[in-house]
Amino acid sequence: MKFILASNSPRRKELMKLIVPEFEIKVSNIDEKLENGFTPDEQVKNLAFKKAKDIYNKTIGDRIIIGSDTIVYKDGKIYGKPKDEQDAKKMIKELTTGNRIHSVFTGVSVIIEEKGYYKEYNTFDETKVYLKNMSDEEIERWINTGNAMDKAGAYGIQNEFCAFVDKIDGNYNTIVGLPVHKVYDIIKNYIN
Repeated sequence: MKFILASNSPRRKELMKLIVPEFEIKVSNIDEKLENGFTPDEQVKNLAFKKAKDIYNKTIGDRIIIGSDTIVYKDGKIYGKPKDEQDAKKMIKELTTGNRIHSVFTGVSVIIEEKGYYKEYNTFDETKVYLKNMSDEEIERWINTGNAMDKAGAYGIQNEFCAFVDKIDGNYNTIVGLPVHKVYDIIKNYIN
């Protein structure tokens, strides 16, 4: 069985290696715009499915395609990837002031074709993140690392930003971008 990760994220690639030693990467270029009226879990499941389905439609044969999408959610507002540095600063300021608790939602879509049979699994995981206060200087220093721009909510828990995470409630890998425990449960019977 051939495994395909429908993502160019270096973080998802590293997490995928933990459960599947060999897989291909094919990047989906779907429009990642959010749908009106969708809850955070519906948004990430929808985008993960669109990514997986896009790659499924471009490939043939027995294969397992894994798509994933992550958003940050606080006080009714969804935070995707920042548009620019000003947007990143605004996101971090909002996430680290007032109620400093937010949720990270990561959706997973697994599409399996085996001997002509099609199966799909769409799920998500949510982890709560408790942040510390950050001064304007600390926010500036974080943005200047260059690591804020390609991540939902303008931060990555796996790099320098970890100094501002007080605690988490849930699965760490969900925050990084791939709930490995959920993916493994779906594909474990196909791993040799």
